[in-house]
Amino acid sequence: MGERARTAVNRGRVEWTGDNPGIYLKTEAGGDWTALAVSFQITLSPHGRGRAMVVLGSPDEAASYPDAPNLCITDNPPLMHYLIDGFLSKFPTFRGRAGLGAMRFLPLTEILREGSYETRYVETMKSNDTSLALTWGDLGAPFAVEVAPEQSATGEHDMYSLFMEARSGGIAVDGQVLPGEIVERPFFGTMMSSAFLALSETWVTPNAT
Repeated sequence: MGERARTAVNRGRVEWTGDNPGIYLKTEAGGDWTALAVSFQITLSPHGRGRAMVVLGSPDEAASYPDAPNLCITDNPPLMHYLIDGFLSKFPTFRGRAGLGAMRFLPLTEILREGSYETRYVETMKSNDTSLALTWGDLGAPFAVEVAPEQSATGEHDMYSLFMEARSGGIAVDGQVLPGEIVERPFFGTMMSSAFLALSETWVTPNAT
């Protein structure tokens, strides 16, 4: 199937829009991912607005916090189940991860944001005494991405987003930094760091033609 002609107005169904930055770590450059984290600040979806942070500190272990650092802190669980079932579980990095299905959900009680998008940004979400913190540093210049379903992470949606690459950063659970390093990974025909800010990200189900 050939690519669809680019048009100024996409009449497909908007599934959700918001910020979706992430950090993926490896303890061995040639090995599998050993820690995965994403944050969500959703402004529009079938389940309304919502905020969340997902951390899989043991991605392939079918265990949840506190036995394993696999957890989600959110103020909108129905929205997160929608995002996990329809999107996150289909992303290549998260696909088939036992920790995603086993992770514990905790209610969001506090959000802290420090720094800026110019150099270094830290986002912390807390559920009472439990905390998750993501740090992005050495941020690069923003660039725009627009992909059709054939190239998108789900294989089903048009995706539009503003990305900023981070050359340093980390994931912390209850103040303990998870082991692993940021690495270079393939990114739509080029290479990009596995730590990134994805801002104003919008996913659209295209109209059938």
